[in-house]
Amino acid sequence: MHAVETTHPLTRVDAWSVSSAHCQAHYQIVAEAEPDVLCRVLNYFALQFLTPSQVTVSRQEDLLNIDIVMDGLSWHRAQVIAEKIRNLISVCTLQVWTADSVGPAARVATAQ
Repeated sequence: MHAVETTHPLTRVDAWSVSSAHCQAHYQIVAEAEPDVLCRVLNYFALQFLTPSQVTVSRQEDLLNIDIVMDGLSWHRAQVIAEKIRNLISVCTLQVWTADSVGPAARVATAQ
């Protein structure tokens, strides 16, 4: 028999790009205003033991505007998470950019 360690690391190691510089990723998401859409979006971060440094949500009629700021990701990992969020049926558009960019126009990745 052997002991099983039950403690979880505070952050998950970025196995995709261990040697890559980490950045602050900004996500700007427009999704249908469904009761569970915010939970589904945030779940992609939670599954990797990531906690956003900022989340802002506003509703305009039938749409939610979700802004998420996440520190400590490689650009590749930020893009992989963006692709997963983009695949949610309720997500209309998603833009992601790094803090060293001017904004969404500098590095745009739009759904559809």
